[in-house]
Amino acid sequence: MNVRCLLIDDEPHAVEIIESYIELVDGLEIVGKCHNAVQAFSMLQSMPVDLLFLDIKMPKLSGTDFLRSLRNPPKVIFTTAYREYALDGFDLDVVDYLLKPIPFERFLRAVSKVMRLEPQPMANGISEPDQPSVEKDLVPSERDAFLYFRADRKMVKVYTKDILYVESLKDYIKIITTNAKPLVVKQAISSVEAMLPGRDFLRIHRSFIVAIDKISAWSPSHIEVAGQELPIGRLHQKDVGRALKMEV
Repeated sequence: MNVRCLLIDDEPHAVEIIESYIELVDGLEIVGKCHNAVQAFSMLQSMPVDLLFLDIKMPKLSGTDFLRSLRNPPKVIFTTAYREYALDGFDLDVVDYLLKPIPFERFLRAVSKVMRLEPQPMANGISEPDQPSVEKDLVPSERDAFLYFRADRKMVKVYTKDILYVESLKDYIKIITTNAKPLVVKQAISSVEAMLPGRDFLRIHRSFIVAIDKISAWSPSHIEVAGQELPIGRLHQKDVGRALKMEV
């Protein structure tokens, strides 16, 4: 029997990422998607749900307050960009706490915990304890972190280690990588900034995010990546200076 999942997040792109991950894993089924806790409450009254993927900072009612309001909640995996709520996760006895951007392998580790908690298959009334561990079957030994972006009516996988820089084009972004033609996606650069690991990427301008290890040269006014000179915005000069330890 599939684990029935309800996705709750006020960021549509965050929902799309979890949805794309679930589609890759046998045994998981999406029964609903919603963008706030009020919608989620109504859905829980009308359908059986085994697992919530629950964002914390949402309008009207936070994910933590919503969970506290449920008398018999299903299993819960928190998905959030904020580390400071981890203690709440332990207090509320959630299965796992995933920090955005969520790598696929970390997602697998979380759902494997849920699937281990599900009852084991029965044969003639006798449990089968020798079934292989779900985590062993699901989690790859070593995989690079990656994100999915919706482009050309499909979800496109992009390894974060391959990203050179991201450029904003009004309502779209252009992702420049080491091994493919630029990927153009309808998405705000601020949402991509939240998805990318801050230790590896740097916002240098309102229109540019660069991979720190791909920077080949810099000056107080420009950064060079893959032969391209990208401007450092006035509002970002201090952050860039601190990150690169240069005087600006």
